[in-house]
Amino acid sequence: MSIDQNSINDVVGSTVYGSDGDKIGQVGQVYLDDETGRPEWATVRTGLFGTSESFVPLGQSSLTGDGVTVPYDKSTVKDAPRVDVNHGHLSQSEEAELYRHYGLEYGQRGTDTGYADGNVERSAGHDTSGRNTDDAMTRSEERLNVGTQTQEAGRARLRKHVVTENVTKTVPVQREEVRIEREPITDANRDAARSGGDITEEEHEVTLHAEEPVVEKRTVPKERVRMDRDTVTDEETVSEQVRKERIEAEGDADQRFRTEETTSPATGAGRRARDRR
Repeated sequence: MSIDQNSINDVVGSTVYGSDGDKIGQVGQVYLDDETGRPEWATVRTGLFGTSESFVPLGQSSLTGDGVTVPYDKSTVKDAPRVDVNHGHLSQSEEAELYRHYGLEYGQRGTDTGYADGNVERSAGHDTSGRNTDDAMTRSEERLNVGTQTQEAGRARLRKHVVTENVTKTVPVQREEVRIEREPITDANRDAARSGGDITEEEHEVTLHAEEPVVEKRTVPKERVRMDRDTVTDEETVSEQVRKERIEAEGDADQRFRTEETTSPATGAGRRARDRR
């Protein structure tokens, strides 16, 4: 199958085989003709670890399921004139030298050959601030992700100590007192009255008893006290600065694409304006 603009993505990164069927290397970049837009040149990575790139014409090459087959052997491709692959275009003198190497006729058409649109590594976009990139700029912005982390906020403990207080209680107590009773002599007590002597000296003693308060202290459990934790949810407001990129088109860019992002009123989807079309 011949190689055209529709097969560029299949060509880039594919394996290159020579006319003798030997593997030459891997396609690194595809260059387009500035007038026709057709793929005209490809760079083939050869050498140890693919560190060297050689240009090979695609006009008579074909794309198969295995890769790209060119009508040249490996030594012819590896010995092609060295051209800087980083400046993005082949000058007329560079292209003429390559044509001569491959035995092809080169006509002075007054145009150069540049990178292919959609090349996975480099394309027609020319970055004036650094190395070549693709034909669009990526607009990025910082997002603020807020979470929580648990850290020690304080400590609480239970501590038991002894205090002394006075307790006053009133307790009824009893005591014995002597009460003198006198009774006349009657027939009922006459015999008891005559049981002693007639005239004698005599003592009679009575033991008196009295109650007094007795204090006894004993320890009894009153209650159980423990510490538990409750989780309380509050809200705190955090504030942080985030950066975002803005892209503005300059020069003759279409006014519709001068802002970096527009929003479709129907879907709400955002689209990015390309830096260069």
